[in-house]
Amino acid sequence: MKLIGKIILKVFLAVFALFAVTFTVYFFNLDMKATSLLEPLFIKHYDSMERKYYL
Repeated sequence: MKLIGKIILKVFLAVFALFAVTFTVYFFNLDMKATSLLEPLFIKHYDSMERKYYL
């Protein structure tokens, strides 16, 4: 029974840690802040691609 309790505790802690990380990313809008930092690299890369069709 102690083994099952330890496993359940570890699973609970892992789920709680994952929730804490995703909530922090959501609360501070960190995904869009990271995207805005990388945007110049994306623009440079995709603007330099050869295109078959132009809109």
